Amino acid sequence: MELRTLRYFVAVAEELHFGRAASRLHMSQPPLSRAIKQLETELGATLFDRSSAGVALTPVGAVLLDEARALLDRADRVRVRVAAAAGAATLTVGLLGDSTDVRVTRLADAYRRRHPRVEVRVRETDLTDPTCGLRAGLVDVALTRGPFDETGLTVHALRADPVGALLRADDPLARRDGLRLAELSDRRWFLFPEDTDPSWQSYWNGGEAREGPVVRAVQECRQAVLWNGTVGMTLLDHEPGEGLAVVPLIDMPLSRVVVAWNRGDTNPLLRSFVQIATTAFHTAREA
Repeated sequence: MELRTLRYFVAVAEELHFGRAASRLHMSQPPLSRAIKQLETELGATLFDRSSAGVALTPVGAVLLDEARALLDRADRVRVRVAAAAGAATLTVGLLGDSTDVRVTRLADAYRRRHPRVEVRVRETDLTDPTCGLRAGLVDVALTRGPFDETGLTVHALRADPVGALLRADDPLARRDGLRLAELSDRRWFLFPEDTDPSWQSYWNGGEAREGPVVRAVQECRQAVLWNGTVGMTLLDHEPGEGLAVVPLIDMPLSRVVVAWNRGDTNPLLRSFVQIATTAFHTAREA
């Protein structure tokens, strides 16, 4: 029984769909199906019930899934320890906009405790690339916000935060307890460059086509409002700075914090990062 075959099995068991599992593994479906059939023959048991309704784990398959996950996790830990001992263990993390977030600090501390000999390289990006260089192969994993085009990526949500309108402090609307997007329809907004991910652009423009100055970084957003009286959106709990105010937008969906990586990437350091990030942000939500 090869580790590679067990990884194939786990992918099918988690997706419960051979096509999606094959896509996740970056392979075609026929060899994946043959590998699972061979595994069933080797074990002398059926692992999946296949029907027109879909794919389901058998009781034997459920047992193997638990054992396979534990075995693969152990194998990954061996790889990490050997790579660290050889001085070759690195993980490049992309961060969007502001790496001073206390939750990022908590994550960094927890990851260092778990992997003290792993070198973590950080690439902080501006607001024009919500994948933080992931698609360009510049990072292994991105700690960012949605929405964006998720094609070819695995995206795991960590938390969701309310957003507000960023205004000058002397703007009459800044005295309000809450605003609706329609009340800002006649205002100029700060915008991201035209080649920015359309889903990302649409969210931060409130789902409408806007006019206004083009910005790329958090500070540019604030300066556009301060100098020009434009408006835009920001996280409700962000300190806007002197001369600015944030008013809750009551009809905007929450902004999701997510961790994203290339689909099919089995780097154990990446998997550990996702697990630790989930715990760190869950703890922050309860605090």
